[in-house]
Amino acid sequence: MTEHTPKSEGPGSDVPYEQVALGQDRPHSARLYDYFLGGKTNYAVDRDAARDLMRVLPAIETVARVNRAYMRRAVRYAARQGVRQFLDLGTGFPDSPHLHEVAQDVARDCRVVYADTDPIVLVYGDELLDSTPEGRTCVMKADVTRPEEVLAAVAEQDVLDLGRPVAVSLHAVLHLVLDTERPHDAVSRLLEQLAPGSYLSVSHCTADLAPDMWRAVIDVCARHGIVAQPRRRSQIRRFFAGLQLVEPGVVPAHRWRPEAGSGPGIFSNEQVCLYAGMARKT
Repeated sequence: MTEHTPKSEGPGSDVPYEQVALGQDRPHSARLYDYFLGGKTNYAVDRDAARDLMRVLPAIETVARVNRAYMRRAVRYAARQGVRQFLDLGTGFPDSPHLHEVAQDVARDCRVVYADTDPIVLVYGDELLDSTPEGRTCVMKADVTRPEEVLAAVAEQDVLDLGRPVAVSLHAVLHLVLDTERPHDAVSRLLEQLAPGSYLSVSHCTADLAPDMWRAVIDVCARHGIVAQPRRRSQIRRFFAGLQLVEPGVVPAHRWRPEAGSGPGIFSNEQVCLYAGMARKT
């Protein structure tokens, strides 16, 4: 069964989606990501920004693919550890197999809540997502920088039981949040409310491996009004403070429990420029 938030700006809002500005006059991170993955849910303004980014970061499509492959490995890991509930923050547009398909391939009764701030993601979410009869999925509006509102919206959906373990996915999201928005505090407050046995999975762009290139990336993003805050490995590890890291820890994303055809020999660390890790709340 697939569920979807009623067509409003978000939980508690009476504003129809049709009246919400969709931001088609400026590039959006979710639509850029869709373009890099070869999707079609993007506009000319997104494609213009994407081409500018590709000039300074030629491997950016590789980064997107490596990130998506990491997501699938991390979800399979959590599901094989017995987790049956998933909260995906900043989901973007589905690219099959998406998170719920991966989780439900391991266990058909997995439940997934997708959350994003892009109105277009929310508009098309009910058309793009599906679930096994044994599981449930839903799409809602939520912002990771407001963890209390995220948890309130999750409770309103009544898809996840927050008294049981939940695997939280923050994949290619936190580098879109500036330090001034205190992302480490937000993630910590979110995890505080989850049951022991919950997991946090993070993938995050870094300038550690190619600093000159990332200075150019940040300049391009600024010209297009796109937030970009790559962080060092030590800063990314802070998102897992107080949690038990899963081996091999925080590493370049293609080196996190690689599978055949996606291992370290396929891409270099400099091409990927993306750290990833998963940890368990004890």
